[in-house]
Amino acid sequence: MSAREEILARIRAANGAAQATETEVPRAYRRSDGRPPGHPELLDLLEDRLVDYRAAVHRCGPEEVAATVEGVLTEALGPDRAEVLAAPGLPGTWTPSGAGRDDGRPAVRLSECGAAVTGTAVAIAQTGTLVLDAGAVCGRRALSLLPDVCVCVVRADQVVGGVPEALERLDPLAPLTFVSGPSATSDIELERVEGVHGPRTLHVVLVASA
Repeated sequence: MSAREEILARIRAANGAAQATETEVPRAYRRSDGRPPGHPELLDLLEDRLVDYRAAVHRCGPEEVAATVEGVLTEALGPDRAEVLAAPGLPGTWTPSGAGRDDGRPAVRLSECGAAVTGTAVAIAQTGTLVLDAGAVCGRRALSLLPDVCVCVVRADQVVGGVPEALERLDPLAPLTFVSGPSATSDIELERVEGVHGPRTLHVVLVASA
């Protein structure tokens, strides 16, 4: 047997042994925040974290979503705004006037759009994180990453306390995107640069319960 064959045989044997062994995953960590999704304290905490990350938060009622998004886009892009694309499954009552639907164009062309409007799968108050799952309401991952401005709509009942609660609501096989404020990075001299790996400007529309 050559050295290569011996190494591969050992790998196959090790993998076989690992697959045959079932190990129970310990769950001793805290799995619940203790407050129900959408609790007022969680909404306040989420807003505080997002603002700390330099995102803008806009609160509104269920009937005011489209108007709120419209105002955000006008403020961010000006009255003669560039093209705005919404996720294909975004509810019509959330979609601002003049916004098109993502038509599946090549991802590189999404950077030509002025802004994207998406929904959210779940939001984590403790970390100030929005999670998008690439479903119809959230849209494909590129839609939320390539336009310079991203507007995410979050319902109050989607806001949970911690990461374990959020993971229980998500499909682990979905291409999940975790967003904690606008994209930002720092060089060796610690100079912050925004918009390198995603949108430079993030607006969150937080919708109160009906």
